Amino acid sequence: MPREIERKFLLKNDAWRAAAVRSERMSQGYIAGGERASVRVRIAGERAALNIKSGGLVASRAEYEYPIPLEHARELFALCGQGLIDKTRHIVPLGGFEYEIDEFHGMNDGLVVAEIELDDEAQEFPRPAWLGKEVTDLERYYNVRLVKHPFRDWTSQERNP
Repeated sequence: MPREIERKFLLKNDAWRAAAVRSERMSQGYIAGGERASVRVRIAGERAALNIKSGGLVASRAEYEYPIPLEHARELFALCGQGLIDKTRHIVPLGGFEYEIDEFHGMNDGLVVAEIELDDEAQEFPRPAWLGKEVTDLERYYNVRLVKHPFRDWTSQERNP
C-alpha cells in the first residue's frame, strides 16, 4: 500500500523564497472529504490528477494518485461542493530533501505552510532557520479542512497555535 509520510510547518519569515527553484499554481477540490478518507481532484499547470488519501488527518496515510485528462478534472470540479483551494506551490530543495511551500490565495490568502515528505516517521531532516512551528497534528491546516473552514474565517487564536 503506498504511504505518504508528511510533516507540516508554519514559516517564521520569507527567507525560503531565495532558495525556491520552481513554483506552480494549483487548484484543487474535494469530491469527498470524510474522517477516514478524502478524494481530491487537482489541476497543476496542464496536468490533472485524482488523489485518494485514507487513514485520517495524520502524518502517515495511505495515498493513491492517478493522472486524469485535464477536461475530466475541470468537469469533476463541479462535484466539489465546498469550493476550491487555490495556491502556489514553491519547491525548496535542502539537504537531499524537498520542502513544498504552499502559498494560499483566495479564501485562504495569507496562509503559507511548508510540507516535507519523509520515508519514515522518525526520519531526521534539515530544519532551516525559516521553519516555524509544526502543525502536522492540527487538522485545520489540512487542505480538506481549509475548504470547509478557510483561513479568512479563523479567529486570532486559530491563527496563532
